[in-house]
Amino acid sequence: MLVGNSQSGEVFVVDDDPMVLNALSIFLSRDGYRVAGFSDGASFLEAARTRTPICIILDVQMPGQTGIELLKDLKAQDYPAPIFIVSGSGDIPTAVEAIKNGAFDFIEKPVKASVVVTRVREAVDAWSRRQGNGLPHAFPGHDQLTSRERDVLGQIAAGSSNKQAGRELGISPRTIEVHRARIMEKLGARNAADLMRIVLSEGRA
Repeated sequence: MLVGNSQSGEVFVVDDDPMVLNALSIFLSRDGYRVAGFSDGASFLEAARTRTPICIILDVQMPGQTGIELLKDLKAQDYPAPIFIVSGSGDIPTAVEAIKNGAFDFIEKPVKASVVVTRVREAVDAWSRRQGNGLPHAFPGHDQLTSRERDVLGQIAAGSSNKQAGRELGISPRTIEVHRARIMEKLGARNAADLMRIVLSEGRA
């Protein structure tokens, strides 16, 4: 299902609820996006492998394959567009799992179409502004981090708060917290000061 004919880029919306799919398609197309809607994971994966949208909105509770499984199949960590996972407010562990598997951020249900449009706009803008993260490339554990985690670490190293980092990267402060915890775990840092010592240890060994 294609909606609109804007040149602002294409957004994929993946949801088996036709009311949600229709509402998001209408609001996004009004904001100038072309929208491709998918009610099942298989057709979404086929499209996502043949063309790249500027953003993906993916419901976690899909028939057949879950949103998490679709992220894994798509290799979302390396996918060249931000992917939002949509999950219930009581399903935060699933949202965290989605971020670990490459989701850009998560949107809590009930979904407000106007909020989704704003989040998409911010994510696309932040994605287009990504120009390195200012980190040294030789600190211990650098290669263990995903590109998103390195972006977040760059914000932490610059002294940004979770809120400031989220605003700069186009993701929620809660998602920044998830990435921060993952970074500290991977690098073996006990606290923020320890994390900075690791990052700034380039060339001191």
